[in-house]
Amino acid sequence: MKIVMAKPGLDGHDRGAKVIARALRDGGHEVVYTGLRRTPEEISRIVMDEDATALGLSTLSGAHDVLVPRICELIRESGMGHVMVFLGGIIPERDHEKMFSEGVRAIFGPGSRTEEILAFLEKSNSRIEKHLPIGVSNNDGWRWN
Repeated sequence: MKIVMAKPGLDGHDRGAKVIARALRDGGHEVVYTGLRRTPEEISRIVMDEDATALGLSTLSGAHDVLVPRICELIRESGMGHVMVFLGGIIPERDHEKMFSEGVRAIFGPGSRTEEILAFLEKSNSRIEKHLPIGVSNNDGWRWN
C-alpha cells in the first residue's frame, strides 16, 4: 500500500508522525512523508501526485475540525474518493463521529500501538482490493461501516 503521511496546518510537532511513517515503512508499506505545515490543497495534491491508496493525517493543534473535513472534501473533488484516510493525534472523543462522517476511517489517539495501525491497514487493504466497506477503529475494537 502506498501511504502519504501529512501534518496539516500550523502544528510543528512531528515526532509521532515520523514514528508512524517509519513503522509503516518497516511494515512493508511505501510511505511518503510531506513534512510540516502543509495546507489541505498541498496535501490533496501530494496524494494525487503520488497515486496514494491511503492518507495518514497527524494533528495535535486542535484544528482538525476545520482541516480534516477540507482535506477529505478536496480528495473527493479530485476523484480520489477511493483513498483511505486515517487520523492520529489529539482528537477529542466528541469530534470522532464528525471525523468519521467526513470520510476518516480510523482515529488513533495517544498510546495507540503501531501494531494496531498496521493491523488496521492490513484489514483495510484486503477490503479495498475486494471493494468492500472499510474498517473503522475507535480504539475500543473494530466496527464496520
